Amino acid sequence: MRIIAIDWSGDKTLSGQRRKIWIADWHDNTVTLTSGRTREQTAEYLIEAANQMPELVAGLDFAFSYPAWFLRDQRCPSAEAFWSLIANGKGEEWLSQPNSFCWGRKGSRCPTDHRAPAWRGFRQTDREIGIAGIQPKSPFQIGGAGAVGTGSLRGIPILHRLRQAGFSIWPFNAFRMPAAFEIYPRLFTGAGNKSRQEFRAAHLSHLRYRALPEEALNEARNSEDAFDALCSVIEMKDHAEELASLHQATDPVELLEGKIWRPEGLHESVQRG
Repeated sequence: MRIIAIDWSGDKTLSGQRRKIWIADWHDNTVTLTSGRTREQTAEYLIEAANQMPELVAGLDFAFSYPAWFLRDQRCPSAEAFWSLIANGKGEEWLSQPNSFCWGRKGSRCPTDHRAPAWRGFRQTDREIGIAGIQPKSPFQIGGAGAVGTGSLRGIPILHRLRQAGFSIWPFNAFRMPAAFEIYPRLFTGAGNKSRQEFRAAHLSHLRYRALPEEALNEARNSEDAFDALCSVIEMKDHAEELASLHQATDPVELLEGKIWRPEGLHESVQRG
């Protein structure tokens, strides 16, 4: 199995995308860690990798869908219908024009029902996932620290393209390789200040990383984005059998909203390194 983890970026500029998007690629019993690609080039990389080796799984770091109520409001009966809507320009429209649901930029405030009691700002999976009190951000948040909304609205068109190229997108489709699924790298790095080089270096000194190429380790020590990609691909590699046995969702909400992949034995794995 070829295993790829991608630390994503919603940066509008090509230079920003090339700097911030990192690909960790595990195959032939080793890993490469590279940047320098735009979102479109990253999609091409995945499609070409699948052409070379169909037994491929890819984890991407952005929200694959939005809360079920929002898809219904957009008259989207499925996640794929929502991807098509976003890919046809609606996502960029929401990013460029004021609206009642995207927030986080100057002049836009977090809605009062974003969290409890209504929790309208989050998917079910966002509320279920977390480590040491750290949770995924709302896909509606398009500005501010850790915002995932912009990257998601600019990543969903890539899902649309991958689906057309023959990928199954978990958990929306019956699982078969090549496949893509959503990851949340914080689950794999553990709690701590990832922006500090000292934290990254200490984490990468653990046993599970010691056999990796020094070039990849240096990149991960020097870049938080590279660090997230590397930690994610190693977690995926350590749970390869689990990845190969994933099943399509049956819950109607999950079929609309998607699900962040969380490996079994996660806490032991993160503690291990």
